[in-house]
Amino acid sequence: MSLRRRTLLKVIVLGDSGVGKTSLMNQYVHKKFNHQYKATIGADFVTKELQIDDRLVTLQIWDTAGQERFQSLGVAFYRGADCCVLVYDVNVMRSFDTLDNWHEEFLKQANPADPKTFPFILLGNKIDIDGGNSRVVSEKKAKEWCASKGNILYFETSAKEDYNVDAAFLSIAKTALANEHEQDIYFQGMPEAVPDTEPRGGCAC
Repeated sequence: MSLRRRTLLKVIVLGDSGVGKTSLMNQYVHKKFNHQYKATIGADFVTKELQIDDRLVTLQIWDTAGQERFQSLGVAFYRGADCCVLVYDVNVMRSFDTLDNWHEEFLKQANPADPKTFPFILLGNKIDIDGGNSRVVSEKKAKEWCASKGNILYFETSAKEDYNVDAAFLSIAKTALANEHEQDIYFQGMPEAVPDTEPRGGCAC
C-alpha cells in the first residue's frame, strides 16, 4: 500500500492592487505572462500539484482583490489558510507601506490558532522594471520588515521574467506543509494502529 498522502494546502495572496499578484500566480501555474492589466474582482484561485518528498501536494492559491472595497470578502477566504503570501512592488513605496495593514488584516480575519507562528512569506515583485533603476524599496528595508514580523521568508521576484517565481512558491508550499503538520497534531482523532512490520516514516533529517 502506498503511504503517500495527498494534501490540499490553502495559500492566500495579499497586497495592493497592481503589485502583480495575479501575474505571479499565472506565471507559476501556467507559465504565462499577460501584459494587459486586469483587476481581480473579488477573489479567484488556481491550483498546482507538486511533490514534496513523499507527499503529493495540491496548492490552492487564492488571489484576492487589492481594492479596499473587496476586503469585506475576507473572512470566508482567509479561514483555513495554511500560509499567507504578501506581495508588494519594489518600485512603489506605498505598496510596501501598506504591508502592515495587510498583515494585520489577515490575522484579524483568519484568526489562526497561534498568530505569532502563522507562516507568512513576503515577495518583492517587479524587480525587472527599468533594470532595477526605478526601485524605491531596498532589499535591506524589506528584510528588516520581515525580521520585525518574526523573521518571515523574503523573495525578490519578477513575474514578467519568471525570476525566482518557482523558488518562491516551492518555499511557500514547504512552509504551508510544515504548518499543516502542526495543525494535524490538534485535529488527530484516535491514532490508527500501524502494524510493526510496516516501515515507519524516515528520519527527520
